[in-house]
Amino acid sequence: MGRMRENPRYNVISMRISDEERDRLQQIMDATQKSVSDIMREAMEIFAVQLQKTEQPHHQKAA
Repeated sequence: MGRMRENPRYNVISMRISDEERDRLQQIMDATQKSVSDIMREAMEIFAVQLQKTEQPHHQKAA
């Protein structure tokens, strides 16, 4: 029987990429020794942080 995970991942996302994008992704995988999934998770986190930074000025109240 499989082990229980603290944060199970049930969702699968697929996407189409060009040959050039696949080559670039392979270069990143080779350089970092990370899986496509790990790279995509990190990319999402980077985007989330950048998005949060761009949204912060809109949430500040005038003095």
